[in-house]
Amino acid sequence: MKSLAWFLGLIAAGLVAIAVLAWPAWLLVGPAFGIPFHRVASRVAMLALLVGFVLLARHLGLADRASLGYGLPRRRFVAETALGVVLGIATMLPVIALLFALDLREPKDLASGTAVLRIALAGLGSGLVVALIEETFLRGAMYTGIARESGARAAIIATALVYAATHFIGRYRIAAADVDAGSGLDMLAGALAAFARPLGILDAFLCLAGVGVLLGLVRRYSGHIAGCIGLHAGWVGVIATVRELSVRGTGHRYEWLVSGYDGVIGWLVLAWIPVIGFALARFYARRATANAAAASVPGAADQRREPRQPL
Repeated sequence: MKSLAWFLGLIAAGLVAIAVLAWPAWLLVGPAFGIPFHRVASRVAMLALLVGFVLLARHLGLADRASLGYGLPRRRFVAETALGVVLGIATMLPVIALLFALDLREPKDLASGTAVLRIALAGLGSGLVVALIEETFLRGAMYTGIARESGARAAIIATALVYAATHFIGRYRIAAADVDAGSGLDMLAGALAAFARPLGILDAFLCLAGVGVLLGLVRRYSGHIAGCIGLHAGWVGVIATVRELSVRGTGHRYEWLVSGYDGVIGWLVLAWIPVIGFALARFYARRATANAAAASVPGAADQRREPRQPL
């Protein structure tokens, strides 16, 4: 799978950029503007990934809208994304309710309705940003490149595994007084430290991989990433809101059902994924079939494009 190798190489290049370029970049801006080393390192990696992504997409013939998953007209894309957000929130709330019922999450001090709304909107906003970036990269370009060479199944599995793994590239801090020429390597080692303890992240990794498979199925059936962005944003928005308004419950016999990764996902959410996965995959498969049937009706496309004239 050449496309997979290219994308893995791109991710590796972003990590190498931290080791090689973070310290010189920090010397230019860190001391003068008081910017922490870890922030400079993350921006260096993001810039390297962005430049590499643009070049790689062009090299592999993935720079067009359809290959990136944006083949729908803008209005339909927005509508499909909004539908995905609603479905994401609706499918996440039952398992969140179960977490509270089992005392695996405990509410913080009661916040006002305005504060809750503000927190929820902020969580959804951050979820949309995260989803837009990750889905364009994974279920957009990477999925298309692998699917063209090796089929949809390989694309779904590969993007799911990469999606899960990237969540454990953690944040690592180095005080300004301790920064030296080797801090880039220290930062890289600290960011990848979670992989040295695979059993400690197994529940969260499998949960995220399951989510990745589900999003890959939605991409496969729908033919675009609007639904993926919406679902992803809805899930992230709910989790961000829950984490802000509650704390992880401890000392309970079911505590092992929740991962230490974020205090929400884990074995319980992993068991929930096949349930919502079946429902969502079936929904999007039927939706794709209905859309294809409607498009095959003579004149249907023209009727959708042209508004009715008044009598």
